[in-house]
Amino acid sequence: MLGAMAFMLAFITPNHFSMKSMTKDEKKHLGKVAAIGCVLCYLKGTPGTPAEIHHPRKGTGMGQRASHYDAIPLCPEHHRGNTGIHGMGVKAFTKHYGVDEAELLHITRRLVAHHDHLSDGWRTHTQVD
Repeated sequence: MLGAMAFMLAFITPNHFSMKSMTKDEKKHLGKVAAIGCVLCYLKGTPGTPAEIHHPRKGTGMGQRASHYDAIPLCPEHHRGNTGIHGMGVKAFTKHYGVDEAELLHITRRLVAHHDHLSDGWRTHTQVD
């Protein structure tokens, strides 16, 4: 019975939730997310704070992480600290800071897109023929 259960789980578990290593594109994306720095520190006026990667769990099922493409950069304090999302819990964190994971993800995506746009423009305007 246990073997059959493992066999079934292997087929219904998406790759980004499995224990397999990340794809090259996922690693690249997470690098961009981390490079932004803590998104909450950014909102509080101190951009560029070194960040860890937070994977929201809402809607993913018990014990599963969100996709790597739904990752949010948070500094160690805002991630795991006493005033962080794991230290306070999601509801208390949202109430304390006035921003929820969905809003932080939206801001993260905009910052990554803006950073990509600047990087692409910089490369285009500095190419030497």
